[in-house]
Amino acid sequence: MVHLQDEGFKAQVVEVSETRLQGVKNKFGVPSTIRTCHTAIVDGYVVEGHVPAELIRRLLKDRPDVVGIGVAGMPTGSPGMPGRNPEAYDVYAFDKNGRMEVYEHVTPRP
Repeated sequence: MVHLQDEGFKAQVVEVSETRLQGVKNKFGVPSTIRTCHTAIVDGYVVEGHVPAELIRRLLKDRPDVVGIGVAGMPTGSPGMPGRNPEAYDVYAFDKNGRMEVYEHVTPRP
């Protein structure tokens, strides 16, 4: 959340039960392979996991016909996951049927 706030987003943490969080993920069709502990709804899109703010901005600008975007796991070097050896990772776009495609390949700066 700090990453998003630093990037100018108004972000608010809403603590919910695991059951309710899974219900939100189910409702929006978040694929099980990219489900994480962070789920946001941003202007009608789902943002799942440690997605860089620049890609959220691109999503909101381009308005693609997808349900949302997400990152699987917690890659070192992704927003909120610092570390000595940043790793490249993919941000996926997904549709209402859970079909995914790579939205952007991210190579974090050391």
